[in-house]
Order: sequence, then C-alpha cells, then structure tokens
Amino acid sequence: MTMARLVPAVAGDPHALDELRLQVRRFVAEEQSAGRVGRYADSWLTGWDEDFSRALAARGWIGMTVPVEYGGHGRSHQERFVVTEELLAAGAPVGAHWIADRQIVPSLLKYGTEVQKRKFLPAIAKGECYFGIGMSEPDSGSDLASVRTKAEQVDGGWHVSGAKVWTSGAHLAHAFICLARTAPVDPAHRHDGLSQFIVDLRAPGVDIRPIVSMNGKHHFNEVILDGVFVPDDMVFGAVGDGWRQVTSELSFERSGPERFLSTFPLLAAVAGHMADGALPRHTDLGRHVARIAGLHQMSLAVAGALERHEPADTAAAVVKVLGTATEGDIADFADLLGDVDDDAYRAMLADAVVQRPGFTLRGGTNEILRGVIARGLGMR
Repeated sequence: MTMARLVPAVAGDPHALDELRLQVRRFVAEEQSAGRVGRYADSWLTGWDEDFSRALAARGWIGMTVPVEYGGHGRSHQERFVVTEELLAAGAPVGAHWIADRQIVPSLLKYGTEVQKRKFLPAIAKGECYFGIGMSEPDSGSDLASVRTKAEQVDGGWHVSGAKVWTSGAHLAHAFICLARTAPVDPAHRHDGLSQFIVDLRAPGVDIRPIVSMNGKHHFNEVILDGVFVPDDMVFGAVGDGWRQVTSELSFERSGPERFLSTFPLLAAVAGHMADGALPRHTDLGRHVARIAGLHQMSLAVAGALERHEPADTAAAVVKVLGTATEGDIADFADLLGDVDDDAYRAMLADAVVQRPGFTLRGGTNEILRGVIARGLGMR
C-alpha cells in the first residue's frame, strides 16, 4: 500500500503563488509590529478578532472561493490555501471568520438555496457574518449517528430541540448549521433520517452556556435548543440527507493547514530562541520542520483534489491524523526544552499545552479517523 493511493499528487507550479504569500506575510507582520494583533498558538480557535477579520476581508482574503455574483472573489482553492497557511503560520487571530470561511462557504455553494447563498455569502466575504457548527452532542463522542437533537415540522418551518456541545465561538457567532433527527431512528440504518438546519443563535429558545477551559479562557460552549423555530427557507440541503452532507463537509474540516499549523508559531519561536542561545539546540527541531514540510505538501494536494471535485475523504483523514499528532508533539517538545525570559513565548507555550488534548479530538478523534482510512483503503 503506497502513499500515492492515500493522497493525490500536487498539481501545478508550487511557486506560482509566491507573490501572494509575500503580500500576506508583509500585511500580518505590519499588523503585529504595530501592536494591532497578537501572535497565538491555535489561532484559528483562540484568536477571535473581528476588526482583523474585516481588515482581511477588505483585502479580498475572506470568501476567496465565493463566486463574484455572491459577493466573493472567484479565486482558486490553492490561492485560499496560501492565504490561510500564511495566516496560521504567523499565529494571526483568524477565529472570528474561520468556520464560516472554511466550512460554511463550500457547504453553501454545494447545498444552499439561492436565498441562503445571497443572505450569507456576501456577509461572510465582508467579514461580517460568523458561524459555528452544531454537530457534537453530550455523551455522543465522535458517533454522529447517535444525534438526539430533534426537529419537528410545524406550520412554516420546524421546531428544533436538543443540545450541542463543544461549539466553538457560539457565544459570538450569528448562526450555526445544526444536525438534527427528522425521522425516528432505524437501528439497521442509523445514518438515515438526519437533516441540517441554519439556526439563528440569537433566536428565542437558544441558550448558550460557556465551557471554560482549565486556563480560564472561553472558546467552547454548550448550546441548548428549546423548541427553536427555524423557517422552511433555512432548511439546509435536503431533508433526510444530513448524513451525506455532513460527511462531505468534513473533508474541508479535516484537511486544511489548521490541522498541522496550530503550534507552528511556537515552533518558529523555539527556533528563534535556539538561534539566540536562550534555548539549547536540539536535533528534534529539524525533525518537526520536516514533518511540517511533508504535511504542507499533503494538505495542498487535498486542496487541489477538492477544487477538482475529486473524492478526498480518506486523504483528508490522513492529513488530520498525521497533522494533529505533529501539533501535539511540537507542544511537548517546546515544553520539555525549558523556560525562556520572554513573556509572549511563555504565554504561547502555555496556550499550546492547554489546547494540546483537543488537537486529536476535534474534527473526529484520531481513533475514529484511522477507521475511516482503513475503510478507504478497502480494509476490514
């Protein structure tokens, strides 16, 4: 079994977008030098900065793959990949627009109605509309088929009731796409009878409860839905087709550079402190850099496959498993090297250590994803 079967080849000239990389790099460096933004580990979760998101949008770096007719920029997945990678490598605060741009945009383009596209896509591209994801539930783990949130049809729409958990940014976002059961569970076909809904997070019946991390920071939430009314025009995709839609969305969630760059700003800081003698030199630095370089190629290849509408579920799972393991290893590596007289470095390291357990959990646990990979390779 060769890696060629797991991940497609990178197509095109890898240096064709170098100028775009430099533009993003210069912009972020200027923002950081001016003190307008910080440098974060796990910045796509912990770095919520709406002003920065709007500044990116003003440069055309949000909604890049959205067609011009829907307020976007009609650019390629590879161009978006380059911008995303540079922002994450710099530890820029991209959390506000992250889920909307990464996951909601391609889902709307694939499954959204004309009303939904015109309502949400222009606002996302302007950096003015933020989304969460309503998949995970209490006591369900990675088993999405065990969803207990229910949606019952009423006059003009649906009443949605249930609970979602680990919902990043729900306390600040405008809406989330919620997976709910619209038909009774059939034990022989557990994936049937699921549907998706665009739920206004400020609607009556929505109760957002903070989940505070061990360091006192608030990124996650539990969202309680008590008979929340969702109009018919906010049904997302086809009723009963929720499982197929969710699994197609997960390729975008699992394969991006955020799955291997969450701790890259920390690794870069480690290298800098090794160079100035504040930290001892260690050969594992090169090993981690090599892993990042390999994951960059793999993730870029999956981005190309998604743009060509090629199946990428297995390849995305490979990137996620290998990438999140690398992120955690970098956090451990930095933690073992010792202390540095640098408050910004200490803060970044502390965040990386606290966030580390989540790297291999979010987006599907690595144990579950190894099963996805095995099935994708025809193993039993």
